[in-house]
Amino acid sequence: MTGFRATVVIQDPSACPVADVSATADAPITDVARSRAATDGTVVEEFGVAAAAAGEAAGATAAELTPVQATDTETVYRFEREANAECACEVIERTGTPVTTVRADDGALELTFRTIELSAIADIVDELRERFGGVVVEELTQDHESATTDPVLVDRGLLTTRQREILETAHEMGYFDYPKGANATDVAEEVGIARSTFTEHLAAAQTKLLGELLEA
Repeated sequence: MTGFRATVVIQDPSACPVADVSATADAPITDVARSRAATDGTVVEEFGVAAAAAGEAAGATAAELTPVQATDTETVYRFEREANAECACEVIERTGTPVTTVRADDGALELTFRTIELSAIADIVDELRERFGGVVVEELTQDHESATTDPVLVDRGLLTTRQREILETAHEMGYFDYPKGANATDVAEEVGIARSTFTEHLAAAQTKLLGELLEA
């Protein structure tokens, strides 16, 4: 059996206390724990903040934060909230998909989850984009049973519409074939741009895609 692992970044996660506090912290918030009370469904969350930024945490969000532990390096805060669909984590979990990792940095929320079907990830991302601003698929990988493969899935949303058009045209015309079916001038004329502009767009697109492949 194979499965998919996705990491989604939400630049504007609405009234998320963890993201709010991360906007004032000097370092990302990576230690986040969540639980739901069985009686009334109240959600309780805890997260750690570097000690240097702890003093600003309470004023960074409208939620009532309660310090539950403090050391020389970190202060752990707890807060409660009612279960609601405006929480990004709950939007994902309402589909039956657990959120495995929660991370916040500079006001943005980074959520990681796993699914069996790729289409499930697309549905989740679509729903997140309906509710929140700046939703980007930062990472998408697939697990395989065979140890001899090294598959990587690339988010084509990294490319601008123009970059994707140029790549598709170049591929269709045989620009990447050996020997070439078309040269840079041929492709540039086909899409109606100068050869130098074609080269710039192609280099930018390749940099994005190769960076995604190599980092993955």
